[in-house]
Formats: sequence, C-alpha cells, structure tokens
Amino acid sequence: MIVALTGGIGSGKTTVGKMFTELGVPVYNSDQWAKQLMTSSKKVKKAIIRLLGEQSYKDKELDKKFIARAVFNNKSLLQELNKIVHPAVREHFSSWARKQDYPYVIQEAAIIFENKGHEFYDRIILVTAPQKLRVERVVSRDGASEKEILARMDNQWSDQKKIDLSDFVIENVDLKTTKREVESIHNLLLNQSVQS
Repeated sequence: MIVALTGGIGSGKTTVGKMFTELGVPVYNSDQWAKQLMTSSKKVKKAIIRLLGEQSYKDKELDKKFIARAVFNNKSLLQELNKIVHPAVREHFSSWARKQDYPYVIQEAAIIFENKGHEFYDRIILVTAPQKLRVERVVSRDGASEKEILARMDNQWSDQKKIDLSDFVIENVDLKTTKREVESIHNLLLNQSVQS
C-alpha cells in the first residue's frame, strides 16, 4: 500500500515521518531525494541549468538559495522546475517502493495536491498546524524571514482544501498527542493493508 504523508511548510511532516520510521515503516523523504537527484542525475541537472542558468550550481553542488530566490516569487518558473524534479522523484520513489518488504510504505512530500499527484496514493495523511506556529518553526529552522515563508505558503493549497482530500489528519501541535495519533493511524494502515 502506498501512503502519502503531506502538509504545508512548517507543519512538521518530517517529525511525523520520523515517528513512522521508529515504528519500522519505510519512509521516503521526497525533499531529501529531490535535492540529491538535482545533483546526481545528469538529466535533471541539465534541465535545471537550461531553465535557470549555470548559477544554479556552485562547485558542482546545487545552489539552493539561488534557486529559492529565483522560483518562489515566480509561479511559472516554480511550475517549470517542478515539472523537471517531480517526475524524477516519482520514478525514483516507485523503484524504491518496489524494493521494500513491509505492508505499506510512506512517501513524505510537501506538494501532492497542487500537481494532482494525490491520485497516485492509496491513502493520504495530512499534517497540519496553526499558521503562526508553522511560521515560527520555519524561522527557527531555516532562518528565513516571515515574508519569505508566507510567499512559500502562498504557493501551497490551504489546509482546508487538503483536508477534504485526505484520509487522515494529524494536527501537530503537541508531540505526545501527535505520537499517539501516528500509532493509531499505523495500526489502522496495517489492518487495511492486510485486508487489501
């Protein structure tokens, strides 16, 4: 069974993903793999340089700050970049998932609804948190300004819109409560994967 773990920036997807990993579930972190593929895949690298120029890479490494500045205030550039990276990640995830030996696997991905990727999953877990808390988390994690974070949030659907399309919703405010919810969803998913 293929499960998506999604949520807006600062909602705590990665924290929730780690909780599933601790329970033994194979979790694929799309952000980490995307960054890796943007450096290791010749095809992806070539396409990014064609789109954004040579300065996308510094000493053969991805210049994340340059790319973030280039795309986050330019919706069409962001869409073009996503068209390069998302299919590469999807292909890599599919081959990774086939190698896992577990009743279900999780793909942690920030954007699945925005690019109609949600149709690819058997179940969807959405992680939410109040906007103020999400902004605080990202400021302390990335050192980004509130303005930059809000601009990124503008590129993502609202939680309300995502809730309607999700099978499970975890409001990630208190870690103890989140952990209990993760365990309960885990047990449900194990039961459902046995039945299917």
